[in-house]
Amino acid sequence: MNRSVWWLCALAMTTVVAAVRASASVNVPPVFVLRIDGAIGPPAAEYVARSLERAARERAQLVVLQIDTPGGLDTSMRSIIKDIVASPVPVVAYVAPQGARAASAGTYILYAAHVAAMAPATNLGAATPIAIGLPSPGRDPEPAGRASSAASTPEASHDTSTAKRINDAAAYIRSLAQLRGRDVAWAEQAVRESASLSASDALARKVIDLVAVDVSDLLRQLDGRVLPLGDSRAGSVKLATAQAAVVMLEPDWRNRLLTVIGDPSLVLILMMIGIYGLLFEFLNPGFVAPGVIGGVSILLALWGLQMLPVNYAGLALILLGIVFFVAEAFVPSYGALGIGGVAAFGFGALLLIDSELPGFGIPLSLIVVATLVSAAFIIGVAGMAARTRRQPVVSGTARMIGTLGDIIEFGGSEGWASVDGERWHVRAAQPLHPGQRVRITRINGLTLEVSPVTEAAISQGASR
Repeated sequence: MNRSVWWLCALAMTTVVAAVRASASVNVPPVFVLRIDGAIGPPAAEYVARSLERAARERAQLVVLQIDTPGGLDTSMRSIIKDIVASPVPVVAYVAPQGARAASAGTYILYAAHVAAMAPATNLGAATPIAIGLPSPGRDPEPAGRASSAASTPEASHDTSTAKRINDAAAYIRSLAQLRGRDVAWAEQAVRESASLSASDALARKVIDLVAVDVSDLLRQLDGRVLPLGDSRAGSVKLATAQAAVVMLEPDWRNRLLTVIGDPSLVLILMMIGIYGLLFEFLNPGFVAPGVIGGVSILLALWGLQMLPVNYAGLALILLGIVFFVAEAFVPSYGALGIGGVAAFGFGALLLIDSELPGFGIPLSLIVVATLVSAAFIIGVAGMAARTRRQPVVSGTARMIGTLGDIIEFGGSEGWASVDGERWHVRAAQPLHPGQRVRITRINGLTLEVSPVTEAAISQGASR
């Protein structure tokens, strides 16, 4: 009996403890986890902005921004950093999983976060900004035959625009390091010298705050930590992340669509589909489907281009190639316009997106395939045009030259003849008689000039 009572008391205590823990976990605000995987562009910036707004609206206690990126666009990176700095919910930038990196733009975001963390076997750095588009002509070369003592410094090797860009980026990451109390010297070194660090080295140099194996380990280490929010007037918050519920925020359909369409390779493919669809519709009016598909593809390609660092010289070359393709279909250039169009399209595709920008280049293999497809299309169009021009004329008055007819009546130098079942006014340089076979030698308005045909010529033509 005593043993039964003891077991009932133990079960009741276990139930009470579990209920208390469940109640406590329900009252703990959740932790939101976001993922940036790949190049940072407008879709990633919009995804982070929407997620931070939702975290503030639902009163989350923490947002974990899991990063694995080779870098991205400066405008998108700065947009993300502005949202992080202004967020009422503290943000942890976490480079994960193992083997991931936070290069270039990812390093700036790591410095901007309230807490910077990395998984083992990850790295950050190489934050030197890369120019996009055409090179700046502002560089002044050193005169030949004269040595310069400043030529040995890295700053002297950059032109004015490059120096401005690097100085601006260095000042920006330095201000972020000062805001979060992180290593300022290494931050500037990452920009000016493209320096990189592993997770353990970054922790030793106080570039990051902690190293965690996974999200669970990260939340365990953050439990009880006090984080300042914004400036000194915004106060601080004490984290209780050990028992907090973790909510994964996935991109919505619109963001996923933007990410897919923003891929430079897909933009080029959509552009080709649009070009050939519209061109086929122009050459064969009434099919409808090619025109509809081509129009939609062109609009989607333009939507993707407005999210990418477009080199307008490359875009102009692609448009010039399109003009040459269309002209080849209608102008008898014997392939000259088509060859020019293929060359313009190939060079334009090479220049369209700056391939040095991480994650935003178009593979060379895709450019080669697209150029070869365009060349095959032009060869096909030129071949059909050449075969059409070699075919004999089968309509109009021009086909009547050399046709035979029969004289119906003739007087003086003029008369009437039957040609292909039609009555024509004819003229000849010698007298003719009704029923005589004649051959048309010339057409003058509505009058045919004819000459008599001998029976031998008729028989020879029939035998041929």
